[in-house]
Amino acid sequence: MWARVLCRWLSGGPRPGPEGQAQAPAPKSQTWYQMYLKKFHERNGMLQPEMLNHKELAEMMKTAVLYHNESLLALNKPQGLAVTGKPGDLTLLSVLPEVVQQLGLSQEFHVVRAPGKESSGLVLLSSCPRMTKTFQNFFIHSRRTQKPTVTYWAVTTGVPATPKGEIRVALKLEQIRGIDLVVPVKAPSRQTLKEGVKKTLTHFFVEDSASGCALVKLQPLTAFPSQLLVHMVLQMCPVLGDHVYSARVGSVLGENFLLPVETSVPQIQVLNEQLLHRLQITSKEVALLPLHLHLHQILLPQTSLAPTVLIAPLPPFFSQTLCNLGLQMSEQPRK
Repeated sequence: MWARVLCRWLSGGPRPGPEGQAQAPAPKSQTWYQMYLKKFHERNGMLQPEMLNHKELAEMMKTAVLYHNESLLALNKPQGLAVTGKPGDLTLLSVLPEVVQQLGLSQEFHVVRAPGKESSGLVLLSSCPRMTKTFQNFFIHSRRTQKPTVTYWAVTTGVPATPKGEIRVALKLEQIRGIDLVVPVKAPSRQTLKEGVKKTLTHFFVEDSASGCALVKLQPLTAFPSQLLVHMVLQMCPVLGDHVYSARVGSVLGENFLLPVETSVPQIQVLNEQLLHRLQITSKEVALLPLHLHLHQILLPQTSLAPTVLIAPLPPFFSQTLCNLGLQMSEQPRK
């Protein structure tokens, strides 16, 4: 129910007023999504948190707390915010002391799990070494038994050929034209596996598809930089807002194909006119599209000190995209 109400509100439909009375719909001169993208270009805390000052970012992250107790803290990180960085960088950890103080906590927290800078979603922190060790052992055992503990949601341009499956590929970091990029490795040898090549695995499930796009649930069983972005490119379904690896997918007469990684340098994602119309943006605004990859859920071991499931709601821009594309998320609890 909440998803339908949110969709109507974001798309300019009637909004609930006092005591359930409907208010007038939003003006049609400019969509909420277009205004959101323009704010991103100018100064927007949700999409460009690095443009905020320390105090503003700290205030924003205080509202992003999902769960906390004396030794555990979960936050819903906005897209575009790095968790860690060099001394002096404005990151989540740089404003964490203010957030912890606001919650009345005094311990020093460190990161247990977190998405990358360009992704949004759950950041799990702990101040208890014993609890952290318990979590780490749980994650290691889950990987060995191939039981996923994290779930991402992604919007992809293109629909995977099968409704569910797994992606197994070896990956490595390689410098291409002066840029460090992740590339797949065919038939890795034992020697290359000792030299930075890693076998990776992701389970995927197509939740819904419409308008030539898909809402995909991704459950990685391994961790490697940009793993999910590269895995979806190998399915020829880049994540929406991927301005790095989507260039590896070409299209002729509506048929997608993979381009050589050596010639596919990062560039602004190319979207067709039909998709631009659906998203209600222009080709000039594509560069402003944030990455639609969200760490939605983390499973934890059963203890008396922590919940077994943590969930981070989708960011507003992600929900708006689902509405614009006609994609729907199941409202049943996730397992």
